[in-house]
Amino acid sequence: MPALTGFVNFNPEKDIGSLKGKVIFITGGTAGLGSESVQALAKHDPAHIYFSGRNARKGEALIEKIKRETPTASLTFIEIDLSSLASVKAGSRKFAHDRLDILICNAGIMEAPPELSKDGYEIHFATNHLGHAMLIREFLPLLVETTKTPGADVRVVILTSVGAGLHPKCGVDFQGVLTKQDSGIAKFQRYSVSKFANVVYASEIARRHPDITAVSVHPGVVETDLVLNLAPMMRRLVYIVNFMKGVSLLKPQQGALNQLWVAAGSRKDELVNGAYYEPVGVMCNHRMTAMMKNERFAGELWDWTEKALDQVD
Repeated sequence: MPALTGFVNFNPEKDIGSLKGKVIFITGGTAGLGSESVQALAKHDPAHIYFSGRNARKGEALIEKIKRETPTASLTFIEIDLSSLASVKAGSRKFAHDRLDILICNAGIMEAPPELSKDGYEIHFATNHLGHAMLIREFLPLLVETTKTPGADVRVVILTSVGAGLHPKCGVDFQGVLTKQDSGIAKFQRYSVSKFANVVYASEIARRHPDITAVSVHPGVVETDLVLNLAPMMRRLVYIVNFMKGVSLLKPQQGALNQLWVAAGSRKDELVNGAYYEPVGVMCNHRMTAMMKNERFAGELWDWTEKALDQVD
């Protein structure tokens, strides 16, 4: 495996210790980075791993694959459409354990056609931010309760992107996310706004619930469907930019390293709560924009998000 920056010697098989007793939930677990994360963590004897996705057939196939390699693995697939807040809420009710130690908000979309979600929000913002915010809110009482158990080390990991830095000056146009944003510069900022919200939301969780370690992570530019399914011109641009930086696109197994290190490969005292990490394990708060660090705006985003989630029965 080619070396990456940061903790270049991090090897999940050797460097993640026993996860005995821990319960884990991973979104987008049927493919790409999510699938790699489920498979890697299952080798370390967690009490149970829940993972979500939209394709039940792929979910069952992954469980079968993991059980062939690790017969004692305990896993549950939950069908969730993150673009539907009702689907997220219903899926969260299928969680059957009395603790949750690690929540990895991994799923996401990029460069999707202009569209509104079922709830009336721009589809990237609905999927990448609001869907995960609903899941986090549903699990928050359990996450908090788990922090009170002996030896607890509760972590929330939210995937973001360096593209978050391309957000508009206002951070989030709260009226704009009620539209498809299919014209002008807004069309190119749809993804970045959702990823910006991921960074800010993780920081705000850390402020409001300091006993929970909440961080955002950039996985690197990875050869997953998010990149491979881009329009030809956009995909070509991604390759050119990385070539000019002297960086190759990462394979999914490499791309999962950062979230695995943050979620389970690092000690609690190695992490800064609310921080933003680039591969692998490199805290890069200096790359966050002023708006990403703006606590007043973070409170506004939190309150606006709560009101949006309140609309769902």
